[in-house]
Amino acid sequence: MSIPTSGYAHVRLTVTDIDRSRAFYDDVFGLPVAFEMPENPDEETKQQLSFLFGGVIYKLGDSLLGLRPVADDGFDEDRSGLDHVSFAVPARSDLDAAATMLDDKGITHADVKDIGAGFILEFRDPDNIALELFAPA
Repeated sequence: MSIPTSGYAHVRLTVTDIDRSRAFYDDVFGLPVAFEMPENPDEETKQQLSFLFGGVIYKLGDSLLGLRPVADDGFDEDRSGLDHVSFAVPARSDLDAAATMLDDKGITHADVKDIGAGFILEFRDPDNIALELFAPA
């Protein structure tokens, strides 16, 4: 028997500086916030949103993308755990537009690569987490 999954519910990334990471993800992806702690929350709200651990959760299509602050030991895709996060875009032209946008923001990235099944654009967030944009062939 296997577990009948239909997709990802959410992915949460651990980051060293939540303000810096929020600024990056807000600026690059512009995702709507699904959950965040409001200013001056009462105790009930603090308890209800304790799953945020001081972070934020964004709405990403039918899924969620979260950021959670933790220790500052840095990201390494060669350790057990996360290799990279890949975000889907509709077309190759979206990768070219994203590369121009990243250039305008001073964010280093690789060239768009043809991987046979599609095209990818690779870059990193402020914690060195490997991010990728993928467009089908």
